[in-house]
Amino acid sequence: MASMMSTAGRDTAISAIEEYFDNGTFREDLARRVAIRTESPEPDKRPELYRYLEEELTPYLSDFGFDCVIHENPRPDGGPFLVATRTEDPSLPTVMTYGHGDVVRGYDDQWQEGLSPWNMTEENGRWYGRGTADNKAQHTINLAAIKAVLEQRGHLGFNVVALIETGEECGSPGLKEFCAQNKDLFKADVFIASDGPRLRPEQPTIFMGSRGVFNFTMTLELRGGGHHSGNWGGLLANPGIIMAHALATITDARGKLLIEEWRPQPMTNSVRLAISKLKIDGGENSPDIDEDWGEPGLTSEEKVFGSNTFEVRSFVTGNPRNPVNAIPPKAVAHGHIRYVAGTDPMTFLPSLRKHLDAQGFNQIELEAERDYMNATRLDPDHPWAQFSIKSIEKTTDQEVAVLPNLGGTLPNDVFAEVLELPTIWVPHSYAGCSQHAPNEHVLPEICRQGLQMMTGLWWDLGSGDTPKS
Repeated sequence: MASMMSTAGRDTAISAIEEYFDNGTFREDLARRVAIRTESPEPDKRPELYRYLEEELTPYLSDFGFDCVIHENPRPDGGPFLVATRTEDPSLPTVMTYGHGDVVRGYDDQWQEGLSPWNMTEENGRWYGRGTADNKAQHTINLAAIKAVLEQRGHLGFNVVALIETGEECGSPGLKEFCAQNKDLFKADVFIASDGPRLRPEQPTIFMGSRGVFNFTMTLELRGGGHHSGNWGGLLANPGIIMAHALATITDARGKLLIEEWRPQPMTNSVRLAISKLKIDGGENSPDIDEDWGEPGLTSEEKVFGSNTFEVRSFVTGNPRNPVNAIPPKAVAHGHIRYVAGTDPMTFLPSLRKHLDAQGFNQIELEAERDYMNATRLDPDHPWAQFSIKSIEKTTDQEVAVLPNLGGTLPNDVFAEVLELPTIWVPHSYAGCSQHAPNEHVLPEICRQGLQMMTGLWWDLGSGDTPKS
């Protein structure tokens, strides 16, 4: 009888969250949050970061029993944090959840006609606005689902600590230090949050970590200024040509890594099996995959979720905007490595230094850029992963795409390594959402299903049959 009542309550909670979406309240909540210009890369928008936490999220969460405290960032270049807690019983499981209220720059003048980054607009079955996909819709979904369970059950059946940061789009400065200094605030049994894209728009997805990212700069400066190529061509070394040849030694012409130390450890059987069930599909307007690019012998899915890649982010020599007939004095290349768990990022620059020196490029200087985010991965067979998969499949009656780790990068190392939590991410966006570009948007059907899924998952977490820590 208790099981039947629990199932009935679960269904009622999901029906309530469907009504929240269908009657337009979810859209109103999201539009109000999108309208707050939380552009963390813009220093003059710092007051908006506080406004989002103080005037939007704090009243919302306080209304259903969260104690909310805004904390200053330990670093001057970082934004504030909101820590919201709801404790029902210390003996119950505790869930940590997370979101970020900041967004990238709006690029207001680059949006298509009739659209604005700060006024959420529906067009062609999409909701456009800066932060819709990354990350305001995603944490709005998760928080609303918690509220729906609480209203139906009268209690959650678990404790919650929610962390909302406001600097993720700047690399999460201070997040690691803040969590390390406040571990007592974040004692939990599991971390469940949402960010990033689904594998395919129509398929529920979870991932349990992310690839790391290591950014670095290669600089070759040979002299103080440019020199006329008619007078000096053939006599002076060209740093642009030298840098191009140096870059060409890092991968072959089809992107295969040529630095052995940059290759990942072999995938475990469980990771390889999970990846074998995946099929990348970024949805409408996504680019065609270049099947012959990257590491040979790997599937497209293994290249993204199970391997390391090197990319040239920019390469500048001379004056690209106004080329002149001169030999440039300097060349600069910005590169980065996306890497999976088991790869030590501290070896990247030393091994590159050794490689370049062996190739005769000892004049090129190397420098790491900003803090790196380490690679993390929870095994797909972990009890919390299996619990989450079963809950989502029960709600959606669909097979869940299980990614051992996201191909992109999130600050998951803070939660997995500093706080030592099993980490589960349930994304509510898709790869074609233009998240850092003009015309960012979400698909309403993914939002609606995300609300259903998270309501079911939060309900199951409070049913008393969760994995033991």
